[in-house]
Amino acid sequence: MCSGELHRKPRTSSKKMATRFPATHSHRAPRLFGRERPLHAALGGRQAADIILWRRKEVSASILGAATAAWVLFEVAEFHFLTLACYAAMIAMLTFFIWTNASGFLNLPVPRIPETLLSERTARQVILGLHRRLTWFVYRLYDIACGKDIKMFILTVASLYIGSVIASCFSSLTLLYLVVVFGMTVPALYERYESEVDHLAARAVHDLRSHFAEMDSGVLRKIPRGAGATVH
Repeated sequence: MCSGELHRKPRTSSKKMATRFPATHSHRAPRLFGRERPLHAALGGRQAADIILWRRKEVSASILGAATAAWVLFEVAEFHFLTLACYAAMIAMLTFFIWTNASGFLNLPVPRIPETLLSERTARQVILGLHRRLTWFVYRLYDIACGKDIKMFILTVASLYIGSVIASCFSSLTLLYLVVVFGMTVPALYERYESEVDHLAARAVHDLRSHFAEMDSGVLRKIPRGAGATVH
């Protein structure tokens, strides 16, 4: 027997190695809320999604800064909205008056109002978008209230109760500011740490479903459902 054959190591096929040591990253956790599209596409894939995900950092920072300034002025400094609006209108009118009259001497362009602020098309798109989302929300609540899915009904009622408790702890302006802050920060952070968040959310959903299965078998199946409801 040759010395090369004595020192030759047995080869293991790649299929056996894959069976013995399965890849840990081959199975990806399901995305949050069961979505199939990327987060940017789920948010609309347009300028609004770019702003929320900080693809346009200057605009995103300006919106967050303006919201913070408004919250400080109205909530912390306790300015009245009408007073501040009058001061802002006076300053704007004085600025435009001086600029317009000085443009002929200093060779400056005459200030103009951006057409996007007065565009009928932009206003119609915003109103139609809000109407579409409000309609979906109302029909979704109606479908849940019919009692077809008792689990979703309990989750919705509990979420609304928690929301009412949270809203009672803050003023309307502070609550609106918190919504803006969360909307401008949470999606961007989620996009950065998407795989980790999806993994933790999948484990939490699995544990929650197991608890609901125990509750459903013991209590919820004894509750009569509405007409047309089916027992899962």
